[in-house]
Amino acid sequence: MTKTEQLRETARAFRALHVPGRPLVLPNAWDAASARIVEEAGAAAVATTSAGLAWALGAADGDRLDREVALAAVARIAAAVGVPVSADIESGYAPNAQGVGDTVRAVLAAGAVGVNIEDALYGEGAGPLRPVDEQAERIAAVRAAADAADVPLFVNARIDTFLRGAGGREETLERAAAFLAAGADGVFVPGTVDPATVKALVEGIDGPLNILVGPGAPSVGELAALGVARLSAGSSIAVAAYALVRRAARELLGTGSYETPTGGLDYAGLNTLMRRVG
Repeated sequence: MTKTEQLRETARAFRALHVPGRPLVLPNAWDAASARIVEEAGAAAVATTSAGLAWALGAADGDRLDREVALAAVARIAAAVGVPVSADIESGYAPNAQGVGDTVRAVLAAGAVGVNIEDALYGEGAGPLRPVDEQAERIAAVRAAADAADVPLFVNARIDTFLRGAGGREETLERAAAFLAAGADGVFVPGTVDPATVKALVEGIDGPLNILVGPGAPSVGELAALGVARLSAGSSIAVAAYALVRRAARELLGTGSYETPTGGLDYAGLNTLMRRVG
């Protein structure tokens, strides 16, 4: 089987995991070790967190990471696991639609079969969200690049209306319709877990809905009952991991004790896991 045939098969398998009412649950990973741990825990796929990946590579989140560096990390993650991988590519690692197409070609070369692409804008003087038409053009470039490669890449269009305080249900539904028409396969709406809002989004979006979850959110079962098709932990697991690092460092440097790392993974077990051929 050629690499393209294998990617095509994996992409189809990933696409089939998006079932309303039986959501794909993604504890997002940021490096090869976290990806392999997530896979071992039973995840049907691995999705990267752009924030966790950026922090691990020494950069801040928010379109500050070099595309080649980011996708080299994605390639290591894809090589480390046997399940489909979806890459969070922030806003596309490019200033224009043509560049976003180049990013997608690099994503496929890295072995990923899905992407998250967001409509938030970053930088001094930037508005909270990219104009709908401009974002639709970027999504169309993603779709065109994947189609040209003959791989049914799953394009998850992230809409930051709730997360950035830039709109509510109506604005979100308007963007969702435009992005699906441009070639997106699903819609990711972080920033709300209110059951009534989630239900309205499920009913108003003609595609699989992805919700960002974390402490305080309804359970997987509750969100499944609302018709959600995909649940992402986002950066929350990475944030928790780094919080452990800070607590352990402060304890060791402060009181001189060593109790914070109690309950950590077994060294030999983790080392054996990472010795496995991906």
